[in-house]
Amino acid sequence: MRVLLHACCGPCAVYPLQWLREAGCQVTGFFYNPNIHPWREYARRARTMERYAVLAGLPLDKDTGYELEQYLAAVLTDPAVPGRCHTCYRLRLARAARAAREGGFTAFSTTLLASPFQHHQLVQKAGEEADRESGVAFLYRDFRVGWAEGMQGAKAAGLYRQSYCGCIFSEWERFGAGRDDRERS
Repeated sequence: MRVLLHACCGPCAVYPLQWLREAGCQVTGFFYNPNIHPWREYARRARTMERYAVLAGLPLDKDTGYELEQYLAAVLTDPAVPGRCHTCYRLRLARAARAAREGGFTAFSTTLLASPFQHHQLVQKAGEEADRESGVAFLYRDFRVGWAEGMQGAKAAGLYRQSYCGCIFSEWERFGAGRDDRERS
């Protein structure tokens, strides 16, 4: 089975890629994450994913459209959690499903399913919605079981491991909201 694996970042890709390959899948990575902010963080995560793809022998399709404005316009219609998160997942997985259809893949999946910090059921729901809209099967698997193993692999490979999901909201929630100036620096 040919699978297009949407990757939010290099570290989160380690375990899902391993699992999919062990299951006999031919995997191509797909990096599309207009939610990541600021631009330098986006560029750093993209470079990390490219580096991991080389290390893992993973073909990588990197959608070069950053599309920050479109992302913000979409999530600002419902900026509270979990609404903005579901919108964000839908945007990214719809793009992955479209790329999978255009590339002739059998299925698509996402590394978002590996993170214990994401809203797992909303990721699954967004994948299923993209499946219905695109006609390409969403390969669902709870990759969280391999989270620790994947992070150990990422650390061993020297991959940059970020400390927030990527969006400006999560950055603020992690480093800004309710903290005094000394804690933010």
